[in-house]
Amino acid sequence: MPGSRTFTVLLTAAIVTAGLTGTALATPPGIPSETTARSELASLTVKADGSLTGYSRDEFPHWIDQGNSCNTREVVLKRDGKNVVTGSDCAPTSGSWYSPYDGATWTAASDVDIDHVVPLADAWRTGASSWTTAQRQAYANDLSDPQLIAVTDNVNQAKGDASPDQWKPPLTSYWCTYAEMWIGVKYHWKLTVNSAEKSALTDMLARC
Repeated sequence: MPGSRTFTVLLTAAIVTAGLTGTALATPPGIPSETTARSELASLTVKADGSLTGYSRDEFPHWIDQGNSCNTREVVLKRDGKNVVTGSDCAPTSGSWYSPYDGATWTAASDVDIDHVVPLADAWRTGASSWTTAQRQAYANDLSDPQLIAVTDNVNQAKGDASPDQWKPPLTSYWCTYAEMWIGVKYHWKLTVNSAEKSALTDMLARC
């Protein structure tokens, strides 16, 4: 029966997807626990966002060389993917990437963006405009904090430079982790939050 075959195909696809995503969930380093995130959020300075005057992505040099012929994007693709194979230039030639923002799995690196969890423009508005270029470069290529993550490209593009009061991952099950990551980055880099942003983050932590 055509309907039965369709069901079988869909079920098989679901099983395959589950297999791909089982151990491929992108997990950036340094994600604080809920308790720590709440404490860090309480300590952040609350103030209105500053101006974007003077902002350009070029003010945050990326993706920089990380050694072994790899740049920052390629390092994150290897870290966040499953069974990633790279060429001599470190560009992925095969692998799979599960995007925790929307639950999609991709087998082409071109379908994946590396998201700055706290966007560069948001950082500029909340403190980075006064940093040196070296500090902004370190921020844009931060591999030690939960600032970089491989996600579906069009989801990342939909996010743009929005803060959590304006945009959240499509998967509500990821809101807790996303809030923890956002707070961890703002805390480490001593960036400010506005009141609407803090309220949204508090609500997202309630889902933990």
